[in-house]
Amino acid sequence: MHEAELALSASVLMHVTWNMLARHQPANSFALWWALSAHLLILGVWGFPALVLEVDWTPGFAALLATSAIANGVYFIGLRRAYARAPVALVYPLVRSSPLLIAVWGMLLFGDSLTVMVWVGIAISVAGLLLMASGDNSGKERQAVPWALLAMLATSTYSISDKAATASIESFRGLVGFVSVGYLTAWIALSIEHYRQAGRWLPEARPAWYAILVGGLCIGLAYALVIHAMRFMPAAEAVAYTNAGIVLACLASIFIFHERHCWQRRLLGAGIILTGLLLMRLSA
Repeated sequence: MHEAELALSASVLMHVTWNMLARHQPANSFALWWALSAHLLILGVWGFPALVLEVDWTPGFAALLATSAIANGVYFIGLRRAYARAPVALVYPLVRSSPLLIAVWGMLLFGDSLTVMVWVGIAISVAGLLLMASGDNSGKERQAVPWALLAMLATSTYSISDKAATASIESFRGLVGFVSVGYLTAWIALSIEHYRQAGRWLPEARPAWYAILVGGLCIGLAYALVIHAMRFMPAAEAVAYTNAGIVLACLASIFIFHERHCWQRRLLGAGIILTGLLLMRLSA
């Protein structure tokens, strides 16, 4: 198996594992904040020295790092505010429909060239995501859509800047440091947001220790592996392949956790996503 495929497969498994753990923690524990904290303490301190010492710090690279960091902060704020207004089943598929936008940015800014089959595969997988996010949503849930779209735009922004930054970062440890700068920005933004809403810096409750540990190890490594895969393929392809995690999470929620709400539509959407990803894989 190609190195990029191994990296993306490991990333998907890590992402699904972390999300399955997080969704079963108390709602007032703010599991994402704890996971980002653990990442910075465990992997951030490991990656930062490599980022500082191994990278040729040009103005262009500094601009890419700043763009990714700011976009990460916007992404997590948008995601948090969207989740406050609508369930994950509506918000996350909409946010993850970014590969088409990433493909457009890549073509316009960096001259990325995708085959017709890859374009079709990405479009089909995005259609499956939008089907998952559709339904009888009204009132407060509709208010989540602008925030979800903001998070999607932020995803496309940091994905493109991350792809460009790989040319300056040789080691995987350096990639972890690069990701950690964005996560530090997001952690600060989420901490301020939480303080404004709750009047306290620490969340009211704390997730189980193993959820914090797994989250800290997975949340950053999973995305560093995606950026590593971008060394070998356009950013849009790498991000699109990671949506296999949504298919796995959907199957687990239906058949393992017996979450049957709108299961037919969700299962059909998962099948459409998988069809698009298979078309992309066959085109390779």
